[in-house]
Amino acid sequence: MSKAVSKVREARLELYRSKGTIHAKAVAGRFNTARWIMVWLTQIIFYGGCWLRWDTGEGVRQAILFDIVHEKLYLFGLVLWPQDALLLAFMLILAATALFFVTALAGRLFCGFACPQTVYTSIFVWIEARVEGDHLARLKLDRSPMSARKLATKAVKHGIWALVAIWTAITFVGYFTPIRELLPSVAALQTGPWESFWLIFYASFTYVQAGLAREAVCQHMCPYSRFQGVMIDGATASVGYEHRRGEPRGALRHAGSTGDCIDCGICVQVCPTGIDIRDGLQYQCINCGLCVNGCNQVMDKLGAPRGLIRLASENELAGAPKRAGEGKGRRGPGPRVLVYAGLLLLFSVLSVWTLSQRSTLRVNVLRDRGLLSRETAEGRIENDYTLKLINMEEAVRTFRVEVVGLPDLKIEGGSEFTVGPGSIHTVPLVVSSPAEAAPAGARPIEFHTAAVHDAGTASREKSRFILP
Repeated sequence: MSKAVSKVREARLELYRSKGTIHAKAVAGRFNTARWIMVWLTQIIFYGGCWLRWDTGEGVRQAILFDIVHEKLYLFGLVLWPQDALLLAFMLILAATALFFVTALAGRLFCGFACPQTVYTSIFVWIEARVEGDHLARLKLDRSPMSARKLATKAVKHGIWALVAIWTAITFVGYFTPIRELLPSVAALQTGPWESFWLIFYASFTYVQAGLAREAVCQHMCPYSRFQGVMIDGATASVGYEHRRGEPRGALRHAGSTGDCIDCGICVQVCPTGIDIRDGLQYQCINCGLCVNGCNQVMDKLGAPRGLIRLASENELAGAPKRAGEGKGRRGPGPRVLVYAGLLLLFSVLSVWTLSQRSTLRVNVLRDRGLLSRETAEGRIENDYTLKLINMEEAVRTFRVEVVGLPDLKIEGGSEFTVGPGSIHTVPLVVSSPAEAAPAGARPIEFHTAAVHDAGTASREKSRFILP
């Protein structure tokens, strides 16, 4: 009898996993709570970040803005220019290294809790559940023939999905075009060609990925799931099933005859990717822990200990002996964790050092090659230069320029120049030197530029002075 029941349940689970869209059963528990905390946290940051304002002292602007037209990245009080590409590279390397570190430590934890695909799929599924009902009602509706009620229900759901996708696209573009300027343009249908492209593309992308593709992205499209296996080892904590305790499965638990798993299938029904965690670690598993919540609820009802399915390392689930010197039930980090932790620390230090050494003044010196040196009536030799003063601060600054390298070398005319906030000021300079200051030829000189308000904000640029 038990074998027949088991076969029926296996057939039911196979049907559940292979027919159409996966409608996961809702389940409560600490993992589900943590997932929704991440949903709220990430979306408050994403939808709210573009509305923050920042007072620069010279005016108010959007606090976070990728100003591609003017080649600037505003992050509150920090303004990054193309010259800060190294700092941006370190930020990207840090993000990648942090992802690898988390993967080596706890598998696809990022995928289960913070990945945009997971977050937006959770939002779209929540909307679907509010409109169509629980997982059984959604399954029934999908398999029912088309009717006026089904058409209306689906239309409402897809309409809300479309609104969320459109607002998500507007928010995304609002980080590149100031959101307070973008909204009136969208309302008047007067957005530029690139803005229009990204609004349409990002809205469509969100709608398709989170509403239609859903688990297929994790199952077939995500490249990260394919190479995560090389970043984990036996000490990596992942959601897993304890075979020693659960097997053999049985519909009813009898002391000594069956394991704790009653083959109820709850772990499959709550899985957003539709896998059976009891089959072992699979690349489709996103480590969301919902199967842990579902199994723990069943164990509570049966009066059995929790943890038949839990977040644990392969060594722990297999009963590997603990390493010497470790406490009960604890395991040390694997070598990959230590390597990624070291790299994370290294790139963090490099990023902080690069930021601390960053100057808000950049100077480019160009000698005018189209004009030869010339001699004045006073017997001095003049050379022409063009200085580009880049003020990377968001305030008006005055800079003093000096030139050294030859006796009695000086700038003809003014040597102090005012540059607007976050702007580039081109300055033509005439530098003169006595004809007898040095032998004929190209002589090295230096332009020393310093901010009047702060001598520490300075720059030194080398050039050449031509003596006939």
